[in-house]
Amino acid sequence: MATLDSVFRREWGPTVATIARWSGDLTIAEDAVQEACAQAVQAWADEMPDNPGAWLTAVARNRALDRLRRESQRTGREYAAVYEEMTARADIELHPVRDDQLRMMFTCAHPALDRASQLALTLRLISGLTTAEIARALLQSEAAVRQRITRAKNKIRRANIPLRVPPAELLPQRTPHVLACIYSVFTEGYWSTAGPSAIRDELCDEGVRLAGELCALLPDDRDARALSALVLLHDSRRRTRVDDTGALIPLDEQNRSHWDRGRIARGLDQLRRAEGATGPYLPQAVIAALHATAHSWRATDWATICLAYDRLLEQLDSPVVRANRALAIGFRDGFTAGLAALDAVADDPLLARSNSVAVIRADLLRRAGRTDEARHWYQVALQHEAVSDPAAAFLRRRLTECDTSTAAT
Repeated sequence: MATLDSVFRREWGPTVATIARWSGDLTIAEDAVQEACAQAVQAWADEMPDNPGAWLTAVARNRALDRLRRESQRTGREYAAVYEEMTARADIELHPVRDDQLRMMFTCAHPALDRASQLALTLRLISGLTTAEIARALLQSEAAVRQRITRAKNKIRRANIPLRVPPAELLPQRTPHVLACIYSVFTEGYWSTAGPSAIRDELCDEGVRLAGELCALLPDDRDARALSALVLLHDSRRRTRVDDTGALIPLDEQNRSHWDRGRIARGLDQLRRAEGATGPYLPQAVIAALHATAHSWRATDWATICLAYDRLLEQLDSPVVRANRALAIGFRDGFTAGLAALDAVADDPLLARSNSVAVIRADLLRRAGRTDEARHWYQVALQHEAVSDPAAAFLRRRLTECDTSTAAT
């Protein structure tokens, strides 16, 4: 069943995007893919098809067609004409956006929808993320995310918003939304917020692929280049972030000789081509590049990393950025300075939806030798509801280390 789940997660986005483009209805597309997945559980009980994505698309298309037929008030002859038109649409429609998932991202960026609804809807349709996963990614409540997705679908239906990609000359207007969606997809894969695995490979792969597709579509967009650099540089470390048992390995303990040098080279090339980008991805890519090119943890250029965080805050002044910057300050100026920087942002209500403040505080305290205090904050982090299984195991490991250190003294 775990294998089926991974296949469904991998194929959900491409299949929904394809059926939505074909049928012109988001709800019909999502329902049809859900029905196809339910049928696959029985049909694949003995053996999975060689191309599960094609199987799901074919079955979902039939389910969507059945629903359109039931809801249609047309005569049989008229319905046949509509069927032929929809069948031909996927083959003859010409548009510079040829990737179905990118098309859906641009489509969901319709200006009639507010930005938060655009992002929540796209993550649900394209990535198949659950409401809980989207809520954690956006630091919002599940109820708020659920309402946003429902309202967005209803607005599309009531306002009869066409599921069309805008003309090529208007694509740049919607590009910031697409960039945010791609990065959210990659981030949920790279730092999985729930479940038994620390990494969701299918989402990491999809984030890297979509970033590359966007660069091919908009070769002169420097923010797209910056995002591509960011995900490539992060992804170069993916295989060293967990051990053979799936346990998390922190950056300072990773085997740098096993980092993907090809991905690093590609990421650095994209970073050079992103020079002059004005969005938030360039400074983040610089930070990732400094980690990727440091010969050792001790050789990390924390001074430049802090400058990059300062640049990021000029573009995206969020408590999440400030909390991460506090950790960097701790390595640059000393752990007491890092704790002071963290205190300045720790009470922001947005951060209450994650355990990041507790984790960062515990890490700074542990490194400062204040193990009793560190133990308390590791326990606080463990008690937070948004903790994946691998993250919980890592926090328990840190607790054990604190206990061992205290016993040794």
